[in-house]
Amino acid sequence: MKAAIDQGVRYIVQGNGSSVALALSDAITKHNERNPGKEVMYLNDSAVDPDLTNSKCSYWHFRFDADTSMKMEAMSSFMATQPDIKKIYLLNQNYSHGHQVVKFAKESLARKRPDIQIVGEDLHPLAQTRDFAPYIAKIKASGADTVITGNWGSDLSLLIKAANENGYTGKFFTYYAGVTGTPAALGNNGAGRVYQIAYNHYNMGGQMQKWMTEFKTKYNDDFYTGSTIRIYEMLGAAMAKVKSTDPVKVAAAMEGLKVQSFNGEVEMRKTDHQLQQPLYMSVWQKADAKYPYSPENTGMTLVPLKEYPNYVSSTPTSCQMKRS
Repeated sequence: MKAAIDQGVRYIVQGNGSSVALALSDAITKHNERNPGKEVMYLNDSAVDPDLTNSKCSYWHFRFDADTSMKMEAMSSFMATQPDIKKIYLLNQNYSHGHQVVKFAKESLARKRPDIQIVGEDLHPLAQTRDFAPYIAKIKASGADTVITGNWGSDLSLLIKAANENGYTGKFFTYYAGVTGTPAALGNNGAGRVYQIAYNHYNMGGQMQKWMTEFKTKYNDDFYTGSTIRIYEMLGAAMAKVKSTDPVKVAAAMEGLKVQSFNGEVEMRKTDHQLQQPLYMSVWQKADAKYPYSPENTGMTLVPLKEYPNYVSSTPTSCQMKRS
């Protein structure tokens, strides 16, 4: 960050890793206090710790992903409508995101479906577990029909692989089934059993579909971080509004800004700089004529089941924004 600022960079985009995001947000806030006239804006595409727009909010930080609690609001709203979900196991990575998935799952399910039992929970080291068979054995022994996991990367792909190899046939509700590596690990074994809550999916249609097709042709990879599109839509609109690229003017213009995005209107909430946006529940199934996009050439795709408008996932904020 320091090297970038020294070179005159005034806009920093960062995503995965809320620990990194919190450090960046704090450092950029302090930099801006000490260096008037050289202010920097921080545009967060994927770090989802709720603290970033609550207790540790910063005027210079803007989040374009939906945070952990927002996604759980939509996820639990969907789960509440599924009568066959009766017993849930919480399996998550042992860091802030994993802890918060557990916290918000318990709170929101108790509110919406108090009859659902939490029959077990585990936190495991981040990106260190190579064999999830012992966890699958515990899940099976608990009688859980459903697993909620915030896992991503190898921790999700290896978890699903172990479930497939060890005969667990329950459902998985995830945040990151679409991330590189996981579709290939899923193969066709998770059909109808692996769900994802996210701000987009593989079959959005329209302009997003064109971008995804172009991206796959150029990079032989799947474009799933659609929040980056929103960053530039908002940044362009804010710069046009104030006819300036000065971060001080642009930050002020971005507060409360509404733009038409690839799936309707989104709004950068002024109180905490958290983007308010639609969320989608999708399920892993065979690709077909209606939903043709196949990640990692698996012949499978994430099929949209339900769209939740902005207000469903909108959560309160404790942010006390310091603006001067």
